[in-house]
Amino acid sequence: MSLSITSSVSSRSAARGLVPLCAAVGAYLFYLSAGEILLRDSDTMWQIRVGQWILEHGAMPTSDVFSFTRFGEPWISSSWLSQVVYALVYGGDWAGPVILSSMAIGATVAISLHLLSPYFDPARALLIAALALLLSTIHFLARPHVLALPVLLAFIGGLLAAADRRSSPSWWLLPLMTLWANLHGGFVLGLALIGPIGLEAVWNAEPGRRRRLVVRWGLFGLAALAASCLTPYGWNSLLGATKILSLGKLLTLIGEWKPADFGKPSFFEATLLGLIGLICYRRLTLSVPRILLLLGLIWMALSHVRNIEVFAFIAPLVLAKPIAEQWGTAGATAARFGETRAFPVVTILAVIAMVIGAWVTTAMFVAQHQFKFLPMFSPVAAVDVLQQHKAQRVFSTAPFGGYMVSRDMKVFIDGRAELYGEQFVLDYYDALDARDVGRLLGLLDKYRIDATLLSSDSPAGNALDHLKGWKRLYKDDIAVIHVRSDETKAGAAAAGQSTN
Repeated sequence: MSLSITSSVSSRSAARGLVPLCAAVGAYLFYLSAGEILLRDSDTMWQIRVGQWILEHGAMPTSDVFSFTRFGEPWISSSWLSQVVYALVYGGDWAGPVILSSMAIGATVAISLHLLSPYFDPARALLIAALALLLSTIHFLARPHVLALPVLLAFIGGLLAAADRRSSPSWWLLPLMTLWANLHGGFVLGLALIGPIGLEAVWNAEPGRRRRLVVRWGLFGLAALAASCLTPYGWNSLLGATKILSLGKLLTLIGEWKPADFGKPSFFEATLLGLIGLICYRRLTLSVPRILLLLGLIWMALSHVRNIEVFAFIAPLVLAKPIAEQWGTAGATAARFGETRAFPVVTILAVIAMVIGAWVTTAMFVAQHQFKFLPMFSPVAAVDVLQQHKAQRVFSTAPFGGYMVSRDMKVFIDGRAELYGEQFVLDYYDALDARDVGRLLGLLDKYRIDATLLSSDSPAGNALDHLKGWKRLYKDDIAVIHVRSDETKAGAAAAGQSTN
């Protein structure tokens, strides 16, 4: 009888231990099979080109080398490590970046389930992770923030786990902060959350331990700040990462920085309203620090849609302990901890089998499938025409900038809004809208543009069809090219000489 009970416990332990890995492999294979959804942003192309530049020169960029409008001006890459890693796996096709990004998403799922497991049974934890994936998919792209996402979750999850234990954070989180600071500029979020999460730990601690906890969390915060400066740029990484927040009005125009729009139904809206309704219905009580944390995450997600993924993965961790204690699952927690300590040989063999299976599946799928960017981001034929025409100063849309950089063309603008600045990008948007033709022509003259590369349905492109001094050179379903007519070239050249 005892042998039967031991076998049953071991089996449950093995099954529960495999849940995060099984879910991670499943998420990885899903995003691998739907790889094109990770290739929806041409910024991926210039990110890889930056990584290639670092590898080619054996140095870090300190000034712009990819545009003609900001060439030579100070610029640092706060995502240099991600860019190098993407460049290393990019072999002339997009399989490497897709595989790498899918692996990062799978790792995020595994970490999420591991952090949720003390508070929820596997079924509920899987449901929460699935909801987080659905909320985040809109911002899952082959870009540095996806590689940093598992590090973000591990670091903030470690802080919250320490707060749940009413103790100070592990010093082993500091290497994660250093890694995060080299992968992506979002590491400033981790620094910003140390104080609020530390407040939760102090709030619930015994009065006699509070002073010591304040000191320990304070020392950890200082150490984390120092760890975030362990990059090739030192403390400039911190300044560069926050520069994007100074773009003012521009943040309401850039897609991923726009505020959430509840003017039409969305999954985020339904999730947020459902969460509020569930908390009210079940009468969940939160401490003041947790209320502030939850409200802060909601505010971030409402302010900028790119923060929805942070809300999706971190909010459940903020709510996990109160839910477990108040909704009746806390009693099962200790039992689950005891069971999951066992790590039988069958679990190890299952892990090896899943890893090998995922690798074989990847190799077979990649051999039969070619990953491609959407044509709207890759104006191949139009850029061929521009290079044959020997155009040097091309006014183009930002979504085309990544592809042009990958073709070693100096661009008017790309996705680095922090480099170009608020007023420059606002002038660019005004020119694209072509509501004021004089402003469009003034910008083209100011930057001595000799050709334009615009989307085929661009208002500016339609305006240039009817403006004296410009003629259409090429058009397809993706892009349209206009060049200066012969009678205006001399005038533009003279204007350029007068400004030199």
